Amino acid sequence: MKPVVAITVGDFNGIGPEVALKSAVHPSVRRICKPLLVGASEAFEYYARKHKPRVLIRPLDGSPGEKKNERTVIDLPCVESSSVSPASIKPGRVSRLAGATAAMAIETAVRLAQIAAVDAIVTAPVSKRAMHLAGVKFPGQTEMVQMLSGSPRVVMMLLCSKLKVGLITIHVPIAEVPRKITHELLLERIRVIHEALRTDWRARNPRIAVLGLNPHAGESGDLGTEEQRRIVPALRQLRRKGLNLAGPFPADAFFARYKPGSYDAVVAMYHDQGLIPLKMLAAGKGVNVSLGLPVVRTSPDHGTAFDIAGKGIADEGSMIEAVKLAVLIATNRRVAFRKKS
Repeated sequence: MKPVVAITVGDFNGIGPEVALKSAVHPSVRRICKPLLVGASEAFEYYARKHKPRVLIRPLDGSPGEKKNERTVIDLPCVESSSVSPASIKPGRVSRLAGATAAMAIETAVRLAQIAAVDAIVTAPVSKRAMHLAGVKFPGQTEMVQMLSGSPRVVMMLLCSKLKVGLITIHVPIAEVPRKITHELLLERIRVIHEALRTDWRARNPRIAVLGLNPHAGESGDLGTEEQRRIVPALRQLRRKGLNLAGPFPADAFFARYKPGSYDAVVAMYHDQGLIPLKMLAAGKGVNVSLGLPVVRTSPDHGTAFDIAGKGIADEGSMIEAVKLAVLIATNRRVAFRKKS
């Protein structure tokens, strides 16, 4: 049986509904899963009407929805997490209502995953500003899904076919990064990455490269002491537990010489250190995945793209890859569960 993948609406004033619809009807997606839209159905219908994809959005409860016509070729079920009026949809604008609607869709999708009504969640892009206006205080979707799923830990990883990058710190201002990188945090997040590689990607003995924080990885303490005081001791402790770790490497030299496949994952100390090279390699097909959660959650590697919202030109490539990864992880976790039981 094909897994069911919940696809949230995202910010309805951004490209979220558009890429959600485009990915949900794509043949490569429909071959491997059953897409389930989650969010305000009127937002999905607005973009379906605007860009004329041949779809019928219907309530999951089986009621008929609007009348099907001869141009409609694909039915898309939708779980209504909130309602909006067409007049409130204003592509390209930051809106409190859009932020609240996006948050409610995420909450609903997580609940569906917790009761095993869906096998995985793919979240469309949201505006952090809009969600903050709506009173949602999380710095990002990763942290929100962590709280909703009741997980004590989470690691944000972005990946493409050539590279996987896990982050020690996530949505943290640069000035706060050195203070955030503690011995305990390093141990926790590298362990989560290691276990995810084994379970979610079925790597038997994952090879993990770890980057330093400072230029030249601190240059033996001349350019910073975080490597000597925190990173190196943490790696030493984890190696004693059997983890296959290399580093800490100077980030610039590491990526300049990096060859795809040489490591199963790279651990970066902060957001831009790892994600700038990742997004350059991904060429618009990167995927964000939340590791360490009891639910499977992925998302595209781009934002709301307010500048092109409503124009019908958004590229769904990253969203499609996010669905494919969600299916892969859900399948591998099911296999791992069966082996344990």
